Amino acid sequence: MKEKKTLELTHVEHTFEPVYDNDSRILILGTLPSVKSRENNFYYGHPRNRFWQLIAVLTGSSVPTTIEEKKRMLLDNGIAIWDVVQSCDIHASSDSSITNVIPADIKKVLSKSNIEKIYANGGAAYDLYNKYCFENTGVEIIKLPSTSPANAAYSLDKLKKHWFVILEQIRS
Repeated sequence: MKEKKTLELTHVEHTFEPVYDNDSRILILGTLPSVKSRENNFYYGHPRNRFWQLIAVLTGSSVPTTIEEKKRMLLDNGIAIWDVVQSCDIHASSDSSITNVIPADIKKVLSKSNIEKIYANGGAAYDLYNKYCFENTGVEIIKLPSTSPANAAYSLDKLKKHWFVILEQIRS
């Protein structure tokens, strides 16, 4: 008889602030920063995550390398980013292992910006938002495929085709 392997969960607190300003019109939500992102102290820090490449392509920008360049690219294009989860128990960076969720106060960003649309970077962010945040915000979220390297089924070109919808908001 096989023994079930138990995942070792770690309690994680989100430690960095959302990126937004009064002119932000789009909010892109992830789940929680990955281990690499927490090490780098900023969003989408895994070198194989396609988020920064994708946003650069969609905004016609160079791919940013520093935190300040990343923030500037987002804010110059009316984009805000944050995560759905403020704290939880998680195994490594596995979204599917997330338990004991305390949601982020998404209304904080919504009340201090001009967000018109909220997008989820992946199915887990979409599901967690609907479970923990929607009732508080009343704002629907649109699911986009994850830019995570774990989403190997999506090439950068395939991601662009799905994420292209944010261009309407960026350009308006």
